[in-house]
Amino acid sequence: MRVKCVICDTIHNLDDNLPLAKKLRNRPIHTYMCNICHDRISENTVARMETGNFRFYRTSPQMDKEF
Repeated sequence: MRVKCVICDTIHNLDDNLPLAKKLRNRPIHTYMCNICHDRISENTVARMETGNFRFYRTSPQMDKEF
């Protein structure tokens, strides 16, 4: 299965039997992101979280209670 990264627009080949390929095929709302872009975004997110100026919205209500 050929997939295209939503950020860098590179085309990759996935094995048709991988769970990710099945998810992309059956649910078109899901998008593919290559490992390079995923790692870059996660590194930048961790760096912003360490500064203390970044709110991670999945845990914000708990963080608001602490302050």
